[in-house]
Amino acid sequence: MRKAVLGVLMGCIFAPAASAQMAVSANDGKVRLDNGVVKTVPNNPDTVAIIDLGARPPRLLHEIEVPTSIVGPPSSVAVAPDGSIALVTANMKLDPADPTKQTPDNRMSIIDLKANPPVVIGTVETGRGPAGVAIGPKGNIALVANREEGTVSVYAIDGKTLTSLGKVDFGNPKAGPSGVSITPDGTTALVTRDGDSRVSVLAIDRDRVEYTKRDMFPGQRPYGIEISRKGDVAVVANIGAGQGDSDTISLIDMTAKPVRVFETVSVGQTPEGIAMSPDGKWVAVTVMNGSNKPLASPFYNPLGLLKLYRVAGRKLVYNSQVETGVWTQGIAFSADSKILLVQNKEQKELQVLAIRGNKLVDTKQRIAMRNGGAGIGAR
Repeated sequence: MRKAVLGVLMGCIFAPAASAQMAVSANDGKVRLDNGVVKTVPNNPDTVAIIDLGARPPRLLHEIEVPTSIVGPPSSVAVAPDGSIALVTANMKLDPADPTKQTPDNRMSIIDLKANPPVVIGTVETGRGPAGVAIGPKGNIALVANREEGTVSVYAIDGKTLTSLGKVDFGNPKAGPSGVSITPDGTTALVTRDGDSRVSVLAIDRDRVEYTKRDMFPGQRPYGIEISRKGDVAVVANIGAGQGDSDTISLIDMTAKPVRVFETVSVGQTPEGIAMSPDGKWVAVTVMNGSNKPLASPFYNPLGLLKLYRVAGRKLVYNSQVETGVWTQGIAFSADSKILLVQNKEQKELQVLAIRGNKLVDTKQRIAMRNGGAGIGAR
């Protein structure tokens, strides 16, 4: 009888959740850190890992070869609202003329997530250096921030087919469009511009996307960005100049007319990834914390950090933190807002964290992958 009861309990702990949820981790295999210096790795294709985020504990389902890049914010993956496809951008590739260097890429892969195993079913041409990508709430439009040419590519989505609708041009090829997020009603998008340190507002009317000329200035080099699922606020990570200073994250009031930055708080060196929990209560941010610096740097720390903030009206209140890995990148929340996946690039793993008793804890679970994480998305 005791063994039977134990079996039931173990099944409850580790059984998949009732509602499936998938996370897609894009992993860069062509570069690594060597004492703070980025070096290329020959003959090691980039990969994508498919994670069952609804299972307890989360588990790796598949890994496939897909071009991607660690350059740009870790928002280079977008999963369709119905979970049918994922879009993965490739910001950089190895230079064919000199494989010890990288050169801008211009590709985005379409992955069929319903296939078993998932498979790349198409590739579309973007602008130079595609970085952040977002899919609208109806699954009928996608936006891609092209860092190397100052534009945003627009695509219509019909099932699993993408058709180019042109580009939004910011009029500054060095604007550095990096991250992009779309409101729940599908009428507005925010685009970070780390080249000229602003966040631009785009208006969306069906398949027409226009630059409103409304810009916000949250901090130095805004990078990652996410709008809450309620559409009331957005958060943006300002990565700064990478000179050891304490950098910032900002809260944007999406209900204000016009939308505006409401609060900015210091978080530490280089806030690379940022995410809001589905229930809107939490903001999580990965802080490199100098883990990507040379050992001799006065700003070096051996590990990064994941910091958790509570959203209190229009305020961000620090809650707790845990140590992560080296060159930590993106974050994905589970649908119930209780589990977080964190990409540790140099450890080639996903670190599994949990919110328990309103505090962040390290579950000690690690999901090993072929390559280190560069961008992540979940649905």
